[in-house]
Amino acid sequence: MLGVGIILSVVFLPGYSKLEKLREENRNYLKRIELLENQNEKLKEEMTSMKDDPVYIEKKAREKLGIIKKGEIIYKRN
Repeated sequence: MLGVGIILSVVFLPGYSKLEKLREENRNYLKRIELLENQNEKLKEEMTSMKDDPVYIEKKAREKLGIIKKGEIIYKRN
């Protein structure tokens, strides 16, 4: 009886360990998918703003390109 238990452990334990590893990988992939879906949604919102909102476009141009309006004075912090 003990021998049967040992044989079953030897046969099924590696498979169970691999199954648990695969489940952990699956959980990690699901978390990653959720994170990427959230990022995708934010990017879609930003894309919509860039298409439809001139104030947003101006803000981004000023941030990224350092564009200023005529007559503006730029103060830089060191």
